[in-house]
This record gives sequence, structure tokens and C-alpha cells, in this order.
Amino acid sequence: MKFGLIGHPIAHSLSPALFRAGFDGKYPYELIETPDFEQAYARFLNGYDAINVTAPFKELAFAKADILSEECRNIKATNLLVKTPDGIKAYNSDYLGVRMWLEEVQAEAAEDLKVLVVGMGGAGKAAAEAARSLGMNLTLMNRTVHDESIRPLDEFCSHFRKADVIIYNIPAAIPEINNLTDNDFTPGKAKFILEANYRNPSFDTSFILKMTEINPLARYSGGKTWLLYQAVTGYEIFTGERPDLQKMSAVL
Repeated sequence: MKFGLIGHPIAHSLSPALFRAGFDGKYPYELIETPDFEQAYARFLNGYDAINVTAPFKELAFAKADILSEECRNIKATNLLVKTPDGIKAYNSDYLGVRMWLEEVQAEAAEDLKVLVVGMGGAGKAAAEAARSLGMNLTLMNRTVHDESIRPLDEFCSHFRKADVIIYNIPAAIPEINNLTDNDFTPGKAKFILEANYRNPSFDTSFILKMTEINPLARYSGGKTWLLYQAVTGYEIFTGERPDLQKMSAVL
């Protein structure tokens, strides 16, 4: 079996190292880097059993699939394509990874959770669908507000205060982060943050220190946690084998 990642640019990707660690180098995993989606997709068809898909190809890859998993039908994007006897099947391991993380948080908190998803791009839609699938109380927030179900960013602080879980998917820090007060961290109550971006996180070390000093029950999980969880769930779909989470964590 042979696997890979398509997208552009992807030279910085940690996926090959994670895959090698997860399976002790048992399977090949390669970067298929080209700005031309059709060229990348043809290489997948001609030489790979399954591929991960990253920006800017997630919607294009979704349109190619013959079979859609339930989460892909709802999200309208994929980051994982697998050859099957019945055609190309699309999955979304962002959804699967965030759901896995949320299940752990839910077990730890042992209560109904209020979830705030900030940023409704591909990752945000996957995170929202994961929270929705677990029956969590969900608030959506975005730069662009298309309807009344989406809250504007200028309400960030008030919704941050109300939320038990904040899933942040905007690739840059919004000014409202600096406007959070001590009360917004809800001292004495568990609060969890998960961020999608691992290269340039919006919540820096000083923010995390401040938050945990004000509220020792608060916990931040960075983009590498997101990357790890989506990799674990996605690689198991690739191979039918559970990768070694501990060895993958060591790579990060």
C-alpha cells in the first residue's frame, strides 16, 4: 500500500513524519506537491491507495468522490480520499479528529457543554459538525455573517465567557482576543480551547499563562493536537490499523 498528501504548498507538512512514526515506516507516504489539482489527482489515481488532501484542494477533491461519508455530505469538503472496490470514497478526518477530542473533553467535564466555533472555513465547518453530532450546545462565529445563525466577531468576548469549549479556526489572531477580561476566563469553571493553526498560533504563550493563572481549570490544546487527532483517525481509515499515538506524539 502507498499513501500521500496533495496540496500546495506542503513542503513544511508534518504528515510524512507522523505517518512513519505511527506505523514504524511500514508503509510509504509521500508529498504530492503541485499547484495543479488535476495533476495531483491523476498522480493519486495512478500510484496511491489513499491520500490526504489539504488547502487549497479540499472542495475540489470533494467533487471527485464517488462515495461520501456522512460527515462529508454535511460539511461539503474532504481531506481524505480512499480507493475502494466501488470507487473513490471521501472522509473528513478534521471532523473525526475534533470529535475524538470533544469526546475526551466531554468525558472529563461530565456535563453538557456549550461550544463556540470561531471561523467557518473548512476546518470550522468540520468542528461544528463534530460538536453537533455529539448533541452539544453550539454557537457559530465568523468574520462574514450570512444569516442569523452566525454571530459576528465583535461578540467574541461575551460568547467566549459563556462557552465551555472554544474551537478557534481563524488563521490569524483577531483583536478581540486582547480584549478578554479576567471574568471572561470564568475562574473556577473548566474551560477548553482547541486551535487549528499549529504554525502561527493566535493564542501565544503569554495568553495561555495569563489564562491558566486566572483559571487553573482552563486548558489550551494547540494546532498540533488537532493535527495529531485527525492523523490518528485518518491513518486508521487508510490502513485498517490503529497507528501508535505515543510515537506520533513524540514527533510533534
